[in-house]
Amino acid sequence: MEVCSSTDISLREFGCEQNLLSRPDGSASFVQGDTSVLVGMYGPAEVKVSKEIYDRATLEVLIQPKVGLPSVRERSQEQCVRETCEASLLSFLHPRSSLTLILQVVHDDGSLLSCLLNAACMALMDAGLPMSCLFCGVTCAINSDGQIITDPTAAQEKECRAILTFAIDSTDHKVMMSSTQGSFSVHELQQCIAVCQNASEKIFEFYRDSVQRRYSKTL
Repeated sequence: MEVCSSTDISLREFGCEQNLLSRPDGSASFVQGDTSVLVGMYGPAEVKVSKEIYDRATLEVLIQPKVGLPSVRERSQEQCVRETCEASLLSFLHPRSSLTLILQVVHDDGSLLSCLLNAACMALMDAGLPMSCLFCGVTCAINSDGQIITDPTAAQEKECRAILTFAIDSTDHKVMMSSTQGSFSVHELQQCIAVCQNASEKIFEFYRDSVQRRYSKTL
């Protein structure tokens, strides 16, 4: 699908640091513009009998807001992150075990769900868990003029009539998960998917550069 000429495929600057926490099996800090998330990955570990699944690992995702207690918004984000991780993890290699992903929101300046997804992927990589593919999150918004804005800030999100976040896989650039709010047409949805698929290439390139820089220092 062709991307509309009025679409601005621009992403804010990324920043990532892996293995910065000592206690988790994998950890990462991911920054998109002024949006920042810290992640700790624990497992595979022993699982409670009530949560045990005989043929695969049990994945639990917990999101802690910057202030206060988790609300309905965090529960919805937890489901999106969990479903995306379950789709990429080869959890059948660790049956009857527990995987716990804890995400702490450090600062939210828009496109939070996509930042959570990117941070989760980097933490899974740091933990060395087997995955069928990598994934990334891309958020786009549609303003009142019908223009699609990628990686919007919090101020831009308030002015837009629709916000869409997609999880894209690294192999075929297919949509693994979608989260939408607001009103939009089917054509606008298809346009947003195409825009996010194109934008995901920049994020996967950042993944490669980030991991290459890390391991080039250790070799």
